[in-house]
Order: sequence, then C-alpha cells, then structure tokens
Amino acid sequence: MKTRSYEKEIMDEFSTGGEVMDQTLRELRFINKWLGGNKVTLQGLTKLFQHYNTSSKTLQIADLGCGGGDMLICMSQWVRKRQQPVQFTGIDANEYIVGYAQKHTFPYPEISYLNLDVFSDDFRQLSYDIVTGTLFCHHFTDEQLISLFRNLKQQVRVGIVINDLHRHWFAYHSIKWLTRWFSRSEMVRYDAKLSVKRGFLRSDWERILNQAGIKKYELTWCWAFRWRLVIFA
Repeated sequence: MKTRSYEKEIMDEFSTGGEVMDQTLRELRFINKWLGGNKVTLQGLTKLFQHYNTSSKTLQIADLGCGGGDMLICMSQWVRKRQQPVQFTGIDANEYIVGYAQKHTFPYPEISYLNLDVFSDDFRQLSYDIVTGTLFCHHFTDEQLISLFRNLKQQVRVGIVINDLHRHWFAYHSIKWLTRWFSRSEMVRYDAKLSVKRGFLRSDWERILNQAGIKKYELTWCWAFRWRLVIFA
C-alpha cells in the first residue's frame, strides 16, 4: 500500500459491455449510495457554490468517467432543490456505458452525453464551468493525471471536484470481503479491491497537484475512505 498499483481493472477496457457491465453498474450504484460515496461529490459542489456567485447563469458541468449516470442524477436532483439552472454533460470513453447512461437518465433532459477519451484533442477543445470526477482518477497513472489537470486548468472557469479512494489496508480488506459475500459481478469482485490499491494517499495528491501547477485547492478525507478534492479556478 506504500505505492499506487497501476494494474489494469477490467473496466479499463473501453469495449467491455453486455450483461456483465449492466450488473456491474447496478452494483456500483448500490455501493456508492449505501457507503456514502455520492455525498462527497455534492459536498465538493457546495464548496464551489459558496465560493462563487453561481446563481446568475446556467452552469455547464461535465462529469468525467460518468459511468451509468448515477452521480449525474444525484447532482441534478441537488441543483433542482437549489433552483440553480445547470446543463450537465456526462463524458465516458466506453460507448456501451454511454448508451446505458442515456437510458438510465432519460427523465433528466438537462443531462446529455459525449463518448470521448479525456486525453483526446476533441476533449481538450471543450470548456466548462465545473468538472467533476467520482471514482475516476484512480484509473490513471500519476503522469496521466498531471497532464489531465494541466489541461483542465485551461478548460474550467469555476472549479473541479474530485471524489476518489483512499489507499488503505482496512479499505482493501473490507471491500474484498464485502464483494465476495454480496456481489454477483465478477468485474466488481475483481476491480473493487484493485481500485483501492490504485487509490491515493495525501502525499500522492499533493505531488500530482504540485507538478500540475495547481496551488489553490482543498483536500479533505471523508468516510468511507474517500478523498474530496476541490480545486478553485
């Protein structure tokens, strides 16, 4: 646990789809809801909304690695209660996942999708007020994240909210046994514990952000073994 693992998860294969992916996305929705992971992103958005006057216009928010759209639904419901107009864009490199998310979030017309790799030239041409990433960053190496954050500095007008895993032995063994007992998805059973090994220590985040030239941020540990990173533009 001293250093991040770069071993690939099954989900990292962009062509993965079918019932295996459907079952995985359903289980991830349950895990994130009941382990309190979704609220970490909403807490980060609250920080940005408090820091900036966001009520005077329709915000453009992009969710990177949007998966099945669960976080987009949570954010949409959250901003509706605050009567804040927002247009959401879910971005994912897996075409099958984008199709799944479009069906899953059909009742939310404020949500649209792009099938894009965040390291592509097409993505670098886009700009948003806020960018979020929930359980997204651990899929990449430190060097890839440094490059991504350098680009996002130029693309984001208000700020960035990252919600990702704390690399810790207790989190590793806990999710290993929970998924072994309760998961029906081979992908979840394999990827969940590996995700923790690919997660972050505080020192990892500080090194990545420093090398990306990002100085204005707030990094907070949250239950259960999550980091909430809020970057202010």
